[in-house]
Amino acid sequence: MKAGKIWGTTELVEANSALEFHRIEMKKGGVCSKHLHEFKWNGFFVESGSMIVRVWQNDYDLVDETTLKAGDYTKVKPGLYHQFECIQSGVAFELYWAEFNHNDIVRENVGLLR
Repeated sequence: MKAGKIWGTTELVEANSALEFHRIEMKKGGVCSKHLHEFKWNGFFVESGSMIVRVWQNDYDLVDETTLKAGDYTKVKPGLYHQFECIQSGVAFELYWAEFNHNDIVRENVGLLR
């Protein structure tokens, strides 16, 4: 099902417990909201047209801008405000996923040998 957005349309292709995959049709001049995802990565792959992905960094007072054209990909890590702007109308794919953290253990003690 396609959903209308001010910047174009989005269509969910796949959603499961590991990821979401969307096809987006973007209109020249369209800008999505400035937003963040607390736990999900957000990836962008451009099939046709071009877009700018802006990312507001937490550790310094700058905005990173990445220009994507057909065949280009970038990703935004969780917890960072970001938005995209369509420079040339086209089609892109947007992915969302959470990564398994192998170092997520919090130890109360080191254990013991009896």
